[in-house]
Amino acid sequence: MIKFTKPQNLNGAELLDELAAIGIILDKFTQPPVIDGNGDFWLDINPADESVAEAVVAAHNGTIVPPEPTIADKLASVGLSLDELKAAILGGN
Repeated sequence: MIKFTKPQNLNGAELLDELAAIGIILDKFTQPPVIDGNGDFWLDINPADESVAEAVVAAHNGTIVPPEPTIADKLASVGLSLDELKAAILGGN
């Protein structure tokens, strides 16, 4: 684990995508970004990647507002797919 300066607008998922774009692949389940009890920000990366990751972390300005769910997301939350809804409407059931 390597300590970095925590970005003001940290979005862990977006940061992992930004790191992956430069070849630093972290698993969001086993290697998530960590903020410890002291407020320190840590990434589980190879020490050889530290300087490259430092630039990505410093430039990171994550989205802090969750994205609006799509119609498909909303339907999935109640156990329906878009195709199922279409079939129900067109089929009249």
